[in-house]
Amino acid sequence: MAKIIVRRADYSRAAIRYPLYEMLESFDPGIERGQRVLLKPNMLCPASPDRAILTHGEVVRAVAEYVLEKGALPQISDSPAMGSFEKGLKESGIRDALEGLPVEFKEFRNSVSVDVGPPFHKIELAEDALNADALINLPKLKTHSQMLLTLGVKNLFGCVVGLRKPQWHMRAGVDREMFAMLLVRVYQVLKPCMTILDGVLAMEGEGPGKGGKPRALGVLMGSGDATAIDLAVCGMLGVNPDSLFTNAAAKKAGILATKLDIDGDLPRITDFELPRMSPLLFGPKCMHGLMRRYLIQRPVPDESLCKNCGDCLRYCPARAISLDERKITFDYDRCIRCYCCIEVCPHGALRAEEPYLGRLFSRIVNRSA
Repeated sequence: MAKIIVRRADYSRAAIRYPLYEMLESFDPGIERGQRVLLKPNMLCPASPDRAILTHGEVVRAVAEYVLEKGALPQISDSPAMGSFEKGLKESGIRDALEGLPVEFKEFRNSVSVDVGPPFHKIELAEDALNADALINLPKLKTHSQMLLTLGVKNLFGCVVGLRKPQWHMRAGVDREMFAMLLVRVYQVLKPCMTILDGVLAMEGEGPGKGGKPRALGVLMGSGDATAIDLAVCGMLGVNPDSLFTNAAAKKAGILATKLDIDGDLPRITDFELPRMSPLLFGPKCMHGLMRRYLIQRPVPDESLCKNCGDCLRYCPARAISLDERKITFDYDRCIRCYCCIEVCPHGALRAEEPYLGRLFSRIVNRSA
């Protein structure tokens, strides 16, 4: 049985410090004097705290203070998908929140190759994450257009450095289950001693980037097992646990928490807006081209918001986006539906949308079911 602590809080320093210390003391992550402890927040891209894209600075500060009181050395690290690490620290308020504390801010740069087993075998992960004496995982509760939600297990994909992220998206292709398996393997290698989820201001809708919408939930969750947190969030939002791809992959790997021992009141939220998840490719391969063009969900630009900045084009692992003077266009035959473009768009100008024929097909299938 996996224990999880659930507490209500806001982002005021006085309100958030006690529940976070309570979680850390309860699970006793074994932090000792002189150790280097890596804190891994979600720093997807530069954004202000009110956008609910990044782990809040006050959450990071409270955990850093706990580490310092143990006589250890906290290091704040991530590898943003877009924008500089320094700009992310500044716009998120993390640097200001930790002002005066003797912590190290260090972007992931160097990688080490590790074997995560078949079918992936070697994957390069951040050297600092692998060599830290302890790793504390600090995810944000957000929706995710490819994986449904990004929570405890998914957050550690940030330990894949820089442009290696879209490379692995490309290798997984349109197979969500395969990508979820990769995320679980990364989690198993990194073995965070503690996971604390920031759900005080969460994100719903077309997350995890600027296309999502902030939603105040006022919830913090802590556990020594990230899969327990991911299960608890599903329970809170009324989501079938098996519909979260990382849960299904963790179950297949035999590491998914089977029962939860919940300390605290887990709220029930019945109107949380999830991204629309339509099925990807199915049936004979000779039909896949037609499905890509006319049936399956795909990224679509909102021309009223798009600034033609080209960030999506530069990050796209499949090279499926082109840009002219007036608009961006997609080659849906090449698009692998990883939705990296939606994640990194600085203007929230991309969304996942099912084509008209796909919606019509879904209605016909649902009526006959």
